[in-house]
Amino acid sequence: MRAFFASLRSTLLILGLAFSGTLLAHPAQGTELLRLQAGPIERTLTRQDLEQFAATGELPPTMQDFAPLITIELQALLNQSFDVDRNIADRFLQDLLKTRDGQTLMAQIQQAIPHSSSHDLQFAMHETLNAAEKITPLTILTHYPQEELTIDLITAGRLAAQLRRADLHSQILSPVLARELRVKSSRSPLPRPSFDPSQLGSHAVRQYNRVFHDRSRQRRIVADFYHSDQAQGPLIVLSHGFAADRRFMAYLGEHLASYGFTVVALEHPGSNIDLLAKISLNREPGEVLPAQEFIDRPLDIQFLLNEIERRKPNWPHVGRLFNTDQVVVVGHSLGGYTALTLAGAELDLPALRAFCQRSSPIGRSPADWLQCSAAELPHTTLNFRDRRVVQAVALNPVIGHLFGTEGIGKVMAPVMMFSHNRDAVAPILEHQLQPFRELTVEKSLIAILGATHMSITDESNSNSTMAQSTLVQEVMGAEAEPVRALVQGLVLSLVQQHTPQALIYRPFLSAAYVESRSTPEFTMRLTRELPPVVHRWMEALVLPSLVPDATRSAWFSINQRWVALQHRLRPPRSCRGQLDRIFNQLLS
Repeated sequence: MRAFFASLRSTLLILGLAFSGTLLAHPAQGTELLRLQAGPIERTLTRQDLEQFAATGELPPTMQDFAPLITIELQALLNQSFDVDRNIADRFLQDLLKTRDGQTLMAQIQQAIPHSSSHDLQFAMHETLNAAEKITPLTILTHYPQEELTIDLITAGRLAAQLRRADLHSQILSPVLARELRVKSSRSPLPRPSFDPSQLGSHAVRQYNRVFHDRSRQRRIVADFYHSDQAQGPLIVLSHGFAADRRFMAYLGEHLASYGFTVVALEHPGSNIDLLAKISLNREPGEVLPAQEFIDRPLDIQFLLNEIERRKPNWPHVGRLFNTDQVVVVGHSLGGYTALTLAGAELDLPALRAFCQRSSPIGRSPADWLQCSAAELPHTTLNFRDRRVVQAVALNPVIGHLFGTEGIGKVMAPVMMFSHNRDAVAPILEHQLQPFRELTVEKSLIAILGATHMSITDESNSNSTMAQSTLVQEVMGAEAEPVRALVQGLVLSLVQQHTPQALIYRPFLSAAYVESRSTPEFTMRLTRELPPVVHRWMEALVLPSLVPDATRSAWFSINQRWVALQHRLRPPRSCRGQLDRIFNQLLS
């Protein structure tokens, strides 16, 4: 199923048509005339003019005055179609319109569509859903119950710019990163290794799961174990992101175990896939992720390590495989936060509260929205440093303002951080580049230009229910194989640094090697420090005081409710690699 909300987004940005209000009986006439306003300029065009532009790309005479406001993506968006399950969509609309987010969206839309009424907008969407399985922005016009519709192009453009703010930051920074992080010295030729660390190793892998009960916190923690009959190096712990599961990076667990490492992938019960089925559609965003989860996640891993230590003597055949004295934590998204806290990053709650108070609650990116859930914690600072953790790998981490300006500097273990420029969930600037700059330990940043938030997921997850309900196109499955291959090779080479084979694998941790893995679709870079030019661009993008975006967070919450309803009516089947992706393909 293609995203129902992608059609709404296209409508908002291009035509301003969407939904809100109360459903009323209304004879459908269809809009024939569009009155476009931009300051003192006003022109009228027909629906046929717009349909002709969508078909040919040629502006009719009535649109020539607005040529500077017409983007090259307009024609493509007008022609985009989206498959919709009508039964789910209709129920979803009814539930949404009872919420504050629906009212917020209504206010934003009506600024761009002067003189429109809420019941007309709602009627148009309802009729569109009942009339066709596929929706385009133009099909909504045929069901809008007024002959004429006025659109304020300046207001619509401002809303579009707010929606695309993180995407614009990415567009500006991407070529800068590609150019400034490129290997420039001729003394550093691209390596020609005799083997490929992204290929499976020679060890046969055993895989099974165990259940642990933390009675003090009433947490039931399920963990998948991957290992061979021989053990080397540190124990590796995989921590999934919000609304995912322990199988999110199953391919990485199998890969590392095939080289003799022991891997444990645990499931965080307060922020896993099961959370989705419990979400009420009428709950506000801040109620979805409990603040306590920012404490419980690192405690889950500490509890698991303690339990393994305690039980090892009772595991005579496999106990020796678990080196709990040396642990590498690999985390994705919210799991990246988890990994960094165990490495020593200190939560700065006053700084987080200040950010969440001064920014509009409905003007945050999805990752900002998640981090602000932690603002309810009553503490001043929190530190979960575990000395057993000797390395942290943060894949697309959610960081933002969780650690303030100084908390990230308290990390004590080396860090490898991955950042993808097309990540619409945890935007590259505030959640990776700025925190990376503040790290004072041994560190490396891997920037993959062309990848998205979910590109590192196990390929078997690309057919999940959530993968079929998207607001932007995620790069997953076979298309993202080069990204997963790089993750496999780099993480393996990193953990090998704690073994006698460190020198053999060290060349794979070089900027030259990472760059050599680039493809026409993905530009790959590694750096230990951000160059001054990148610093200047970052400062230039952060300094402007931007208007709070009241729409992006509303869209995020709306998508969340939509997916919750899908799973409630059609619960996901248990299968290997099944995960829920609440915010993995959002507005870019």
